[in-house]
Amino acid sequence: MRLIAATRNEHKLRELSQILTNAELIPLAPEVELPPEDGDTFKANALIKARAIHEASGEAALADDSGIAASALGGRPGVRSARFAGENATDEENLDLLISELRDSDDRHVAYVCALAHIAADGTETVVEAECEGTLILQPRGTRGFGYDPAFVPVDTGPDDQRTMAELSDSEKHAISHRGRAARKLADELGLGAAA
Repeated sequence: MRLIAATRNEHKLRELSQILTNAELIPLAPEVELPPEDGDTFKANALIKARAIHEASGEAALADDSGIAASALGGRPGVRSARFAGENATDEENLDLLISELRDSDDRHVAYVCALAHIAADGTETVVEAECEGTLILQPRGTRGFGYDPAFVPVDTGPDDQRTMAELSDSEKHAISHRGRAARKLADELGLGAAA
């Protein structure tokens, strides 16, 4: 199945390609401009992007919207995760700000959230969402992954495993990550194969 992916983020594209093994993901063409992500939820933003790609291309589209939610911050940064430290903030700047806001908190519980929206060539819409819970550490570790991964210790690896998402192998990460879980949910709904 050929899908136009509503992203130019090579990290997201690579992750989704590794998980959705029976789909051919085509990156967003440079000339296609996505509308502002002004939805209040990850699902709303994913649909905004998927609908724009479907309308522009007439082909099946796949869009992801994801981020991190901190309990102590009432769910922030949430849908503003990529812009937490400003419109053109780097991953490092966003992570530094989140660490600074949680530094003095007793509650460092965080959750990654991913919404995936698929629009078939005929316009049928499917949206799924999944989470991965974890703890934010104050000293980032690891060179794999991106975004908040170097400070995110997932719950699912167990209490004795304190590796961050940025220290896990691709297969370990995909097995428990918000994006991996959402992609497998979507694959089930669409009858596609997905990596475990």
